[in-house]
Amino acid sequence: MIQNTQFLISPNEDGLRLDAVVVAHFPATTRLLAQRAIAAGDVTVDGKATHKGAKVRAGMSVCAKKLPEANDLRVMPDATMALEILFEDADLAAANKPAGMDVHPLRPEEQGTLANALVARWPELADVGDQPLMAGVAHRIDGDTSGLVLAARNQASFQGIRAQFAAHTVRKEYVALVSGAMEKDTGRLENELVHQPWRRGRMVDARRLKNPERPMHAVTEFRVACKVGKFTLLDVTIFTGVTHQIRCQLALAGHAIVGDTLYGGAAAEKFPRHFLHASAIELRHPRTNDALRIEAPLTPDLRAFLGK
Repeated sequence: MIQNTQFLISPNEDGLRLDAVVVAHFPATTRLLAQRAIAAGDVTVDGKATHKGAKVRAGMSVCAKKLPEANDLRVMPDATMALEILFEDADLAAANKPAGMDVHPLRPEEQGTLANALVARWPELADVGDQPLMAGVAHRIDGDTSGLVLAARNQASFQGIRAQFAAHTVRKEYVALVSGAMEKDTGRLENELVHQPWRRGRMVDARRLKNPERPMHAVTEFRVACKVGKFTLLDVTIFTGVTHQIRCQLALAGHAIVGDTLYGGAAAEKFPRHFLHASAIELRHPRTNDALRIEAPLTPDLRAFLGK
């Protein structure tokens, strides 16, 4: 952590962005960390808070009152959190994440995420991966989505898993409860999805936008498991990993997930989240290359909702 350190803007730096100048003077930090510190008022110019894109002038005084370094980006262990372990060996670990829990923290001081619990059980995870605050976690699921999350316990395993994800050879299975009756017992949904510019955190079909930026190809396959009153329980399989892929594509098909109000799903009484559960994953073990399948049973709240 860089604390209470000052420097003057040189003539060569006149007119540059503040965040770029901060990183140039403190290479142990990162551009993102510098931007966050500036936004929080922990980096000031001539004693005043400003914004990350501010242009500096020669002779100005910059003070880094509190500026994290890259080495400060570590997930803190939290041994108080319950952890349902689905699989464990010397290379991998898998847990059944409950709904309402984020997969990983966004800042080092945050607690209460699955990664905090994983690091408490396997401290070596804090040094694994290409994103320090992921702590070896190989993929994400939404906070209100429950189910299986896989992590690597060493760097070689992490790289092996990520290579399989990049090649789209990892099979991820989900259980989803959707509104209405499906026209077919099986189906395949294929869309180009993009982040909706006017609504943060929501995906949309790229065809709805005039000039979509970075559309992502999403493929979702489903099979009807059973009818549940006016709803349908689906077994869903994906090989791609686009944000909100299953939620968005099912909504686009006219069958929004129960409780998923972000995508038009009907709110369910006394059920404060959407009915989506990561139920299984299939891949090759990164060390032995053996076929590996790990399953996650439905969480108690989903079983109780179905029971009603």
